[in-house]
Amino acid sequence: MQLTGNLLIGRHSFHGINGSIDAVDAATGERITPPFGGASLVDLDRACALAWQAFDLYRDTALAARANFLETIAQNILDIGDELIERCMTESGLPRARLEGERSRTVGQLRLFAGVVRVGDFLGARLDPAQPDRKPLPRVDLRLRQIGVGPVAVFGASNFPLAFSVAGGDTASALAAGCPVIVKAHSAHPGTSELVGRAVQKAVNDCAMPEGTFSLLFDSGREIGQALVTDRRIKAVGFTGSRSGGTALMNLAAARAEPIPVYAEMSSINPVLLFPNALKSRAADLGRAFVGSLVLGAGQFCTNPGLVIAVEGPELDAFVAAASTALRQTPAQTMLTPAIGTAYASAVAKTAGHPKVTMAARGLEARAVNEGQSALFVTDADSFRDHPELQEEIFGAAALIVRCRGIDAMRELIESLEGQLTAALHIDEADYADAKALLPALERRTGRILVNGFGTGVEVGHAMVHGGPFPSTADGRSTSVGSLAISRFLRPVCYQDVPAPLLPDALKNDNPLGLNRRIDGDLRMAK
Repeated sequence: MQLTGNLLIGRHSFHGINGSIDAVDAATGERITPPFGGASLVDLDRACALAWQAFDLYRDTALAARANFLETIAQNILDIGDELIERCMTESGLPRARLEGERSRTVGQLRLFAGVVRVGDFLGARLDPAQPDRKPLPRVDLRLRQIGVGPVAVFGASNFPLAFSVAGGDTASALAAGCPVIVKAHSAHPGTSELVGRAVQKAVNDCAMPEGTFSLLFDSGREIGQALVTDRRIKAVGFTGSRSGGTALMNLAAARAEPIPVYAEMSSINPVLLFPNALKSRAADLGRAFVGSLVLGAGQFCTNPGLVIAVEGPELDAFVAAASTALRQTPAQTMLTPAIGTAYASAVAKTAGHPKVTMAARGLEARAVNEGQSALFVTDADSFRDHPELQEEIFGAAALIVRCRGIDAMRELIESLEGQLTAALHIDEADYADAKALLPALERRTGRILVNGFGTGVEVGHAMVHGGPFPSTADGRSTSVGSLAISRFLRPVCYQDVPAPLLPDALKNDNPLGLNRRIDGDLRMAK
């Protein structure tokens, strides 16, 4: 497919004239053709107008047609073939195997939501039929269903150029909910974004969806992203990125005449808790496994294990020794962008210079531009608690080990943590009582608790939660991964005493959609 550098607005493709964005080879820093034209405020207005015009039509599409649309997007992405992987490798510096896996995840997410749409449970249909003879007062007829909130703005993520970007989880769940989507492409991978954007645009055309169902914009600065969030026709925002970027969007959305939700996934250090008996039986193995998770993808995962908490003693010493040995053998890896590489190096240097922190090990030195050298630090619980800056996320393959005097000190430290995406517990059966005592504090601070593993693997399924209390996400009641992600872009509508001919099909007595529904509170399965 010939890349054009064009904006995709509805069915149209044309070059933006509001500045220019150059793709960059992540490994060399060299510019890659073609240049991508930035959108203007006029272009943005056109995309928002089309999305608003499309909303009522798109949310009223038959469930089977909407599901087929999502599956068509998935197939179109696969049909791009190796061109997509090669372009993404160049723009992101990520290896082929990682990106092939991410493409599979992207396609899998779209197909998962197609299945959710076909079943129709997301509509949440509830019927409380009228009871005219009820005493002392009759009951009116009440019916409820969920509808899409309206056009959704999605911001592409730097660290997941496929799974959290143009056709990633935010886009897939919003489209599944019946919401048109306008994507603001990430400047780090514009070519990847155009390839995927054209796959979505083609699906819109081939499946006869309303023109404004999807648009893709490039922004040469911050003007378009900010204007997108504040446009009156946008009703929700999906974002994956930095804490500063997410909170800036939250502030913009809250200051609107009609405030809207921003579902931002931002900052998490994902604590790993090593319990005494687990350390006693397998400290060296845990140390090596931890490093494998830490350096995966150059540490540029939102679930990267950036904090280790354990009781001090010879068993923890064995863990640190094994982890340090493993880390010293890890090669430096290409970072996603030069800016991210510079920020990582600065954060590592800042931590290394902290008076309460000791350097345990460094990985192999960088041999090329924009490579990140892994790092492992150690401190004690009192210093960690007294210096809030040690809680700050380092986006890359760096982690801090905190030595505690005992289980009670571990509990106190957990109570001092900010909200997190994940917490990993490494335990043996003899640790169960201590682990159970810490679970309530972890439940209050994390969206996912896992045992004897690391959070860097995020399974796309119905029970997955990829979210957590602030600042890991803007809204800890939500998830950006798994089928429950659709609920972010839905809202309930109640129909009281509405005549049958005016009711939506989901709420008609004869149940033409074949939905599972609650009637008078009882779940009635479709026949």
